[in-house]
Amino acid sequence: MSAAQLGPVAGMALAFAAWFGGFGAFLLVGALGGVGFAVGRAFDGGAGGTDLRRFLDGIAERRR
Repeated sequence: MSAAQLGPVAGMALAFAAWFGGFGAFLLVGALGGVGFAVGRAFDGGAGGTDLRRFLDGIAERRR
């Protein structure tokens, strides 16, 4: 799915969440969508995926 198709779909999902669930649901759907996007990019190996892996590795190293 291209970004031109994904944008309106995400917008409609946020609009439905805002309409039926209120502003809190709108924020929750937006935040979870952003997290899902970041995790998907990390697993896909896209731009920023290695940065996320380095960041998470750094957190794991500090805990040891």
